[in-house]
Amino acid sequence: MPNSTSDLRETIRARALSEGFDAVRFARAAAPENAAGRLDAFLAQGRHGTMDWLARNAERRADPVALWPEAKSVVVLGVNYGPDHDPLDDLKDRDAGVVSVYARGDDYHDIVKKRLKRLGGFMVERFGGDVKVFVDTAPVLEKPLAQQAGLGWQGKHTNLVSREYGSWLFLGSVFTTLEIEADAAENDHCGACHACLDICPTRAFPAPYQLDARRCISYLTIEHKGHIPREFRDAIGNRVYGCDDCLAVCPWNKFARASHEAKFQTRTALEHAPLAALARLDDAAFREMFRGSPIKRIGRDRFIRNVLIAIGNSGETSLAPDAQRSLGDPSPLVRAMAVWALSKLLDAPRFAALAAANAPHEADSEVRAEWLTARL
Repeated sequence: MPNSTSDLRETIRARALSEGFDAVRFARAAAPENAAGRLDAFLAQGRHGTMDWLARNAERRADPVALWPEAKSVVVLGVNYGPDHDPLDDLKDRDAGVVSVYARGDDYHDIVKKRLKRLGGFMVERFGGDVKVFVDTAPVLEKPLAQQAGLGWQGKHTNLVSREYGSWLFLGSVFTTLEIEADAAENDHCGACHACLDICPTRAFPAPYQLDARRCISYLTIEHKGHIPREFRDAIGNRVYGCDDCLAVCPWNKFARASHEAKFQTRTALEHAPLAALARLDDAAFREMFRGSPIKRIGRDRFIRNVLIAIGNSGETSLAPDAQRSLGDPSPLVRAMAVWALSKLLDAPRFAALAAANAPHEADSEVRAEWLTARL
């Protein structure tokens, strides 16, 4: 059995690497510096939008000890999911839907959590104590904690940046009652660069290191359950789930490497996925296509809402029949975006004829309003 803190750290590190983690660091179970203040300001300004769960768990989220008073140390872990090409290139294919890199394969929550549980079980068996494992869905400020552990730093876009893996790390943590020597915190290496702020299509960063989620394409296409505000639809382009722009443009990605994890590789169905095919998905087909994928969580209607926005932005009049077919969809969310897409693709006389034929019979007030305002 290891007889020093150094041996304990290296034994845990070796086991973590053997479980498939790419980065391993250690931190004290203590509130990351300034994390609580930044979270409070974010919530007070309403920048979390409809993500009410952030406010409900604010106190526990900001301090590991508030989450679990017995915790003494945290093993912070990263799994590389780096893409094999620049995701910004995918935006050029306007008749195909673009999915954020993290969601192109299997759901990382399931994959990472299984590895965390195996690592945590090993730690208890080998060293005693107790553990709790967390990955994303629990109230843990993972990015500040990762910076505290030296895994990377929160860039001006508020996401984690690693000197070894750039923008592409899934994060997880093992809280433990063991006393483990902590690593030094990572410094900020953004310097004068503001590429991530400049590239944002919706200007979601009011200032460096600040995010207004209500303007973020990832929030709008994933977390937001209702109609996406008109002011953001053009900027969404052909992104049908999430956005990688601020991650992909980071200069530190020159040190990133493509992931070799098979489960994170892009599913065949999502490689240059035709918008026409995506628009035809009913609920059963959607569930089958995205079985084991994080995309399944938002449900078919929100996904088709996103697809129809992408169709409207495509400039491809050949996709108008797919949008028109959606005018009869059971979901008002889908019908409204079908109206908007057609307003972008059809000339004025054809759109006016459709409006005259459909608007008077529309039962949903939001969809009727879309008919009236779509061309404004």
